Amino acid sequence: MLVLKFGGTSVGNAENIKKVVEIITTSASQKIVVLSAVSGTTNSLLAISKTIQKKQLKQTLELIQLLENEYQILINELFVTNQYKDKALSFVFEKFNFLRSLTGTDLNLENTIVAQGEILSTHLVSLYLKESNISSTLISALDFMEVKKNNEPNISKIKEQLTAILNQKSTENLWITQGFICKNDAGEISNLQRGGSDYTASLIGAAVYADEIQIWTDIDGMHNNDPRFVENTFSLEEISFDEAAELAYFGAKILHPQSLIPAKENNINVLLKNTFSPLSKGTIIKNKTANNGFTAIAAKDGITAIKIKSYRMLMAYGFLKKVFEVFENNKTPIDMITTSEVAISLTVDDISYLSGIISELEPFGKINVDSDLSIICVAGDFSQKKEGISTLVFNALKNIPVRMISYGGSDYNISLLVKTTDKIAALNSLNNELFKEKYLLSEAIETFEC
Repeated sequence: MLVLKFGGTSVGNAENIKKVVEIITTSASQKIVVLSAVSGTTNSLLAISKTIQKKQLKQTLELIQLLENEYQILINELFVTNQYKDKALSFVFEKFNFLRSLTGTDLNLENTIVAQGEILSTHLVSLYLKESNISSTLISALDFMEVKKNNEPNISKIKEQLTAILNQKSTENLWITQGFICKNDAGEISNLQRGGSDYTASLIGAAVYADEIQIWTDIDGMHNNDPRFVENTFSLEEISFDEAAELAYFGAKILHPQSLIPAKENNINVLLKNTFSPLSKGTIIKNKTANNGFTAIAAKDGITAIKIKSYRMLMAYGFLKKVFEVFENNKTPIDMITTSEVAISLTVDDISYLSGIISELEPFGKINVDSDLSIICVAGDFSQKKEGISTLVFNALKNIPVRMISYGGSDYNISLLVKTTDKIAALNSLNNELFKEKYLLSEAIETFEC
């Protein structure tokens, strides 16, 4: 059994949907295909939800009509026969009328509204498969994907419910379902947050003991650096779960950070592939032996640093606990932290509750806040603490001011905080220094082949 997830760009238009269908029907192996909403749909649905909450009837109806028009164009380009065009148009009309019926409500139905994106994309792909005489079964993620009160997936329920659904048609080779959406323990529609389709695929893979989980996007796997800002990058053929998790959290947007947890725990390889270049190797993420070196670099923007300076820390205990409780009370996770005898510096990427955090921290000491910062993540396997690892990193950044350094908290990551204006220079300097041998070898091979 394979689990394949396709992102919004992969189902973004009729041509791309046809590429997806070609990929999922290439082999006869059993597959569960997880689909995101059509590119742009989730943002449009969020905008519709906001105007409904604000009682902006005219704006709501205009936004609904605009989005419905886009789906009408998609349907006319995707389907060949009038029979299936009519079926698709009828379904879309029904869903958008449902959205219109929500205008004037006092309830917060954002999750229900946003869920329509995945419901639309999967239904249209399912209809297209039928028109193409390809056997498949559409199953609703709302019938098996469930989260607990703390928004953590209910693993046992997911496995039990999904297995029962699959057993009803055990001879089927192809199932289509939604990513991202789920139900909570009260039976209400919820979701796994942004990027949650990756998480859905991994949870399904773990539930069915999949041979492999494939994440299909518009990028040729993971690169050793961000190709938007660095010229000399290369795709990684293989990477460990631990390294990939660090990169995903600190800026490599190709993958949702949480999505690796179920796959890692069940030792299921995750293959990152490009929908628009399916013959490219991509990147395989697996439990693998250590490389003892640098693997890749990523950057995360929108970071805010908070420094708490207090002489009450000196030779005291319990101070850190009180500081952490402030962030816990304000539901704000911390990315990096460094300490001295009289000061703590830490970073956050969510400033929704920043004013409350600052006011609660002020009694502890002097507070300084810096914004417009970026965390640079240098990922690799540093578990054996080889000599020269830190020297290479610091030499590469000798001309760039570094605000904070975190090294040793993880065996797979060195984190560095810099001004966002210095980010591109830092990425390029690290790339040139850490992967110099790789590029020299590559040039030598090219010269030899010539």
